[in-house]
Amino acid sequence: MNLTSPVKRGRKYDEVLSGARHVFLRDGFDGASVDDIARAAGVSKATVYSYFSDKRLLFLEIARAEIATLTDRAMTDIDRTAPPAQVLTQAGQTIIGFSLSVVGLGIFRLCIAEGERFPELAQAFFEAGPMATQAALCDYFAEAQARGELRIEDPELAADQFVELCRADLQMRLLMRVPPPPSPRDVERVLTGAVEMFLARYATGPV
Repeated sequence: MNLTSPVKRGRKYDEVLSGARHVFLRDGFDGASVDDIARAAGVSKATVYSYFSDKRLLFLEIARAEIATLTDRAMTDIDRTAPPAQVLTQAGQTIIGFSLSVVGLGIFRLCIAEGERFPELAQAFFEAGPMATQAALCDYFAEAQARGELRIEDPELAADQFVELCRADLQMRLLMRVPPPPSPRDVERVLTGAVEMFLARYATGPV
């Protein structure tokens, strides 16, 4: 499976992507079938395969689009001049939301299941997700440091730390299907703790 070659496009391409997104978000990677995707897209199964030779390749395309949208929204919809606690809370909400989503969980499971046979799959997800998130956070850190709000010597490490603080055990509980699933109160508790701990380490003044 070549994940680096361009995906073939045509007049039904957008319909296929729309149908696949609906099915993957509803059923996850394992539960989605090409038959279901074709029905949701209003096209034949052969049409789906004419664009994507493998369900994993189609899922990757959907995941890339979802990650790109979330990454853009995470930092463009935020007032980056607001106090760091506000900026980081909004960014953390996006990080947690994607980490606990059907697509986010599906990406992780798929990379673990297929990563050894298809290392380019994990690499593609890593570049589209964690690396892009890290870059967006580092851009913000540079701006906040220029204003004297944060002091960070290793911004890449700080970005990774913030992401992991936001996930805490929330994602792992869902991945391992440990009941009960995280509640909104659990999410709020983790997010508040992540922001407070991050600022306790990197803020230049009272938080």
